[in-house]
Amino acid sequence: MRLEADNLACSRGGRSVFTGLCFGLSAGEAIVVTGRNGAGKSSLLRMIAGLLRIVAGRIELVGGNAEASLAEQAHYLGHHDALKPSLSVGENLTFWADYLGGTPQLVEPALEAVGLAQLSRLPAAYLSAGQRRRLSLARLVAVKRPVWLLDEPTSALDAPSQARLAELMGAHLGTGGIIIAATHGPLGLDAPRELRLGPGPA
Repeated sequence: MRLEADNLACSRGGRSVFTGLCFGLSAGEAIVVTGRNGAGKSSLLRMIAGLLRIVAGRIELVGGNAEASLAEQAHYLGHHDALKPSLSVGENLTFWADYLGGTPQLVEPALEAVGLAQLSRLPAAYLSAGQRRRLSLARLVAVKRPVWLLDEPTSALDAPSQARLAELMGAHLGTGGIIIAATHGPLGLDAPRELRLGPGPA
């Protein structure tokens, strides 16, 4: 399996963000996208996730499920944690597992993986920012998809939670997964490749 991007171009609000972007990732590989604010890091992830129109170029998952789109084979974790405050922690993850085509049997192990199993019945409205982020990360475990698109995934996470995320990412890569992560800081991955966008506004 290989994710290939060829001659990509992105435009936002009539402004060219980047052009001629090319890269490729094989199963088990990760790439960290860096650059100044406005350089297009989030836009790139959203293009791959099918949430932003591709102005030019192509993105293709070679060797993936031929009957599913790239978006259907990717997890996109954005800046905002998509949670329903009135639902419990467990109910939120069960909703997303069902919506994304996962299985209920993986909900409890996913909560355990992010350290939220004991809070399964707590309404999501009472979660801290870090706990909300960890609940969003649980979707990566509850629904198996080969491509992870992570936008500042360590946001609001304390050191132990960042270490837990690094373990999850390592396990995903170890089973042939692909990770593209936009970040301003280290993720704890073992020598990932870097894709620098820029320059962008200061």
